[in-house]
Order: sequence, then structure tokens, then C-alpha cells
Amino acid sequence: MIERLLPSEVSCVETFTDPPDVELFPEEEAIIARAVGKRRREFTTGRWCAREALSRIGVAPEPLVSDERRAPQWPAGTIGSITHCSGYRAAVVAHQAKVQSLGIDAEPHEALPKGVLDVVSLPAERAQVAELSAARPELRWDRILFSCKETVYKTWYPITREWLGFEDARLDLRLDGTFTAHLLKSGTDPAGNALAEFAGRWLVDDGLIVTAIALPAR
Repeated sequence: MIERLLPSEVSCVETFTDPPDVELFPEEEAIIARAVGKRRREFTTGRWCAREALSRIGVAPEPLVSDERRAPQWPAGTIGSITHCSGYRAAVVAHQAKVQSLGIDAEPHEALPKGVLDVVSLPAERAQVAELSAARPELRWDRILFSCKETVYKTWYPITREWLGFEDARLDLRLDGTFTAHLLKSGTDPAGNALAEFAGRWLVDDGLIVTAIALPAR
């Protein structure tokens, strides 16, 4: 699924089950030493997907540890993103010479819990969700919006190392499976270029929502 949203230079691996007998590096095992079974399975399969994706672009296996915000630390010269939800795990990676940053997210195609939309969206976005719901009522636009916002943060953070709140980006969702995130917080990439907006894509299939952004290298 996820490869349908990303350019060919991005290596994508996804799975709908947890492969048995996956071994972690000791540094990774330390991260989840006290994790419950669900968290352990998500983490382990996510790392497995990431290593499979890295191998496809010629990168040898190495520990993928997390920083203080639990974001994966990728091998030098690469960038990637990992996501998981019930029944789905995926990772995408690319060489930074081709893609500056990546963000992906997966969610069940279900309505958000009551009250959550008000917390994660701006008034203009809620109005848009209402309009889109009238046009395509079979789609859970509130959850699509949430997933897109998660993807925006995952794209923003690796290049700025700064927090981005739900209120710091205004999304325009479109019926054609694309979206634009207008960044309301000032930020620059490592080369000093201003970050103004991200272009992304979304997909609903097989009971899942998947969203993705690939920010081209400058």
C-alpha cells in the first residue's frame, strides 16, 4: 500500500503480520526491555521493516536507536520513517541525496474518539472535514486529517529537531488523495532554507488509512 504514495527513489517495506524470530540489536533491545507485548511486537516488526528497506538501497544492518523524542536515528546519509497500527507495520527509507525527509503514518479507517478532532485541528480544518464528509460520507475524514498531521510532524522533526504541534500546520485535504500542509511555525532545513509547506498523499484501502510525505532534497 505505502509504495503507492511515494516516489520510486523511496524504498518501502510493509507487513500485515509480525514475522517470527526477529532479532534485535542489543542497543534496540534495551529500548523495549520493560515494554509490554504489544509495544514489543510493534517496535520489533518496525525495525525489521526498516532494515529490510535499508538493505534494498544497499545499507548494511545496524542498530536503529531512538532519540529523546523516540524518533529513529537512521544510518549516515539516509532518512526514513516507521509507522504501525493494529494489523499493519511499515517503514520507508531513502538516501538523503535524493530525499531530504520522509514521514508516514497508518491508522485504522475509523472515526476519531469523541472530542479528539477539536484538539488536533484548527477551525478551518474542521469546516473542511465537514465539507469533505458531505461529498464522500463513506470516508472517515477526521481520522484522515489526524493521520496527515502525524505525517507532517514526522517529516518536520528530522530536519528541524523542533516540536511541531497540531496547531502549527494548517492542512488542505483534497478528494484526489493529496494534501498540502501550510506550516504556521517558522523553521528551516539544515542548509538554512525556509520551510513553508509540505505536499503529501493519502490512501484508504483494506480498512486502513495510510499517509505519506517525501520532501525532495534541495
